[in-house]
Amino acid sequence: MNNTSYNNHMHRVGRVFMAMGLSVMLMVPVLIWVISGVGPDWNKMIIAILSMSILYLPSGIIEVVTYSPFLGTGATYLAFVTGNLVNLKIPCVMNAREIAKTEIGTPENEVVATLSVAFSTITTVIILSVGILFLQLIRPFLEAEVMQPAFNWVVSALFGALGYKYFLRNPKLVIVPIVFSLVLAAIAPKFVYGNIAIVIVITAIVSVVAAKIMYDKKWLSEK
Repeated sequence: MNNTSYNNHMHRVGRVFMAMGLSVMLMVPVLIWVISGVGPDWNKMIIAILSMSILYLPSGIIEVVTYSPFLGTGATYLAFVTGNLVNLKIPCVMNAREIAKTEIGTPENEVVATLSVAFSTITTVIILSVGILFLQLIRPFLEAEVMQPAFNWVVSALFGALGYKYFLRNPKLVIVPIVFSLVLAAIAPKFVYGNIAIVIVITAIVSVVAAKIMYDKKWLSEK
């Protein structure tokens, strides 16, 4: 099977499972409606859908455009069906790529990305299952006041640890995006906090432009 036929096959399978996943998600409120006999207020629901779409639809589209080339065909469908991309799937793929030393857009990267997303999903399901079974035992620990600040910094700590090894390769590339991010967060904290996907894309564009300028100015080593 060549790359074209593989991608076509994955698109067909991915669309089927995407439709199945959406159907399962929608069945929860539908079953509640059927069993309880309490239906939605259609006017309020339409207003709520439009309001949420204005907020989340742009970031959802941006995530697909940003992450799909990085993930590959199979991993893209799997990641977006199972969710938790920023917190889990993307860091797992980044780490797997670093270990396997694969390049984006290659068949090898497609395999590595798909396997890393699949195993991270399986691991998440196992951990959540164990957590649910023993929730009452660990609940006092999770709700302890001393633990609460940690939950607010999990994502930042995760990406900081993953990004550090990339920063070391060429520290000059890090200066502009970090300064830009700090200034943007200081000027518009609500925008940054509420539109993280858009901020990622903007910062990525700034990083690429800054790197191109520095490279043209011979400020970077040719590694």
